[in-house]
Amino acid sequence: MYLTHKSVLRESFDALLVVLGILSAGMGIKGFLLSSHFIDGGVTGISMLLSNVLGYPLAILILVINLPFVILGYRQIGWLFALKSTLAIVGLSLALAFMSYPDITPDRLLTAVFGGFFIGAGIGLAIRGGAVLDGTEIAALLISKSSHLLKVGDVILILNIFIFIAAAFVLGVDEALYSILTYFAASKTVDFILHGIEEYNAVIIMSEQSDHIREAIVRVLSRGVTIYHGRGGMTGKHMHILYCVVTRLEIGRVKNVVKEIDENAFVVIHPLADATGGIIKKTPLH
Repeated sequence: MYLTHKSVLRESFDALLVVLGILSAGMGIKGFLLSSHFIDGGVTGISMLLSNVLGYPLAILILVINLPFVILGYRQIGWLFALKSTLAIVGLSLALAFMSYPDITPDRLLTAVFGGFFIGAGIGLAIRGGAVLDGTEIAALLISKSSHLLKVGDVILILNIFIFIAAAFVLGVDEALYSILTYFAASKTVDFILHGIEEYNAVIIMSEQSDHIREAIVRVLSRGVTIYHGRGGMTGKHMHILYCVVTRLEIGRVKNVVKEIDENAFVVIHPLADATGGIIKKTPLH
């Protein structure tokens, strides 16, 4: 019962982060970017660009374009992530359709910087809550998995180059350049909130319950775990030290698994420049 109560509190906190992320991203889009015809990168940028060209409601386009990527990510990351992301994207669409945001400033530079800041904060908070508001990273993860030449960052970069080139033709060069500034502001804000700019992160776990934690990580996250034999420097106790590599979208799930078993476990997380081989990405069982 105690663990169940903790799980409910944790899920409630994650839900709060996602809601705050939706409100922040909505502010960035409606409170800053739309009035100046600036766009962001990724799927959000594609939706905003198509809304300008076709005249369709942005709320509908964000929902329609993002959901296929979430469906594809179901096998890659899991059903809970897909469910949370679907609800988050629907929430963002509803916020854009029905919430009234003030037009903050006519200054184009401030619009680009702070529009990107609010969008980046929204995306980062949603990821911390176990969801995404933009399917770009899911698409990049799937493409990089099938390609030995392209990394996740390469895929995102190439996609955004095409988006901003198209924006230069459709919206104008000045708007495209300001949109690039918006994208960089959003990207840096996401990195700041997530405490790391790399896609993969190494997790080191030291606990007297290491065997139970290892079993939970393998069972719940389907991730490989390396076991080191170590000894506490102060206590002198022998213990197993766990080492695993996960994507940044899964850091929260790893920490939750560890806390449910041992709240006093010592967990160290640090970014990796790259990681290949092993059981880094979930292999579909069916």
